[in-house]
Amino acid sequence: MYLAVVFGAAIGLVLGLLGAGGSILAVPALVYGVGEPLQTAIPTSLAVIALSSLGSLLPRERRASVLWPVALVFGAAGVPAAFGGAALGRLVPQRWLLLAFAALMIVVAVQMLRGGENHSGACRARDGRVNWRSCLPKSVLAGAVVGALTGLFGVGGGFIVVPVLTLLLGLGAQQAVATSLVVVLINSAAGLTAHADAVENIDHRVLLLFAASALVISLVAARLSTRLNASTVRRWFAFVVLAVAAFVAAAAIVNPSALG
Repeated sequence: MYLAVVFGAAIGLVLGLLGAGGSILAVPALVYGVGEPLQTAIPTSLAVIALSSLGSLLPRERRASVLWPVALVFGAAGVPAAFGGAALGRLVPQRWLLLAFAALMIVVAVQMLRGGENHSGACRARDGRVNWRSCLPKSVLAGAVVGALTGLFGVGGGFIVVPVLTLLLGLGAQQAVATSLVVVLINSAAGLTAHADAVENIDHRVLLLFAASALVISLVAARLSTRLNASTVRRWFAFVVLAVAAFVAAAAIVNPSALG
């Protein structure tokens, strides 16, 4: 059980420092670190990420306001997509699901290494208000994609939401992180509901230890995040994601029987 505390702390650290990204490691940590079967690891991950996102949001909301209209539109678009992703995941063999997950991790890592920020994106009008004419279609489309990934892989999607909010929609970095945490919370709740049939199989001791550790560490890390160089932290995290992706892909190919 101590492994649940250790890996939960690692997820909370990433989520607190970056405001995103912890969920991309939660499923591999639960499957290969804690020993959970994949069908149980996905809803457990969603519950943990929902609680950790809430914990990371509280201190950030005080210093960087959430752009609530964008967060709610983005999140609402992901709710039905999360159910569709969960339904698709039940049809895909677990080996291929994890291989696809590893591929997603590689895409995420490359995106994080590229970085960047755009202050004149679709959502930013010159007067500072939300430009819904160009923002709404892109928010709905991006929200649906993130929701589908949430249901399919058991990830909150913050690692995609933050780049979309900064690069495509034009939010500032701090506001994008705060807004993404609301989206992650909505998506995780929707994904957990979509996996309701597997919730009864969750090991509640693992969930509580994992979630408590992630929540506590995310609160501490969120307060420390302003003292660290965000670009450096993001770069090193991207390298970790690439390494984990290679491990997940190799394990899925070499020892698929270990997936549960």
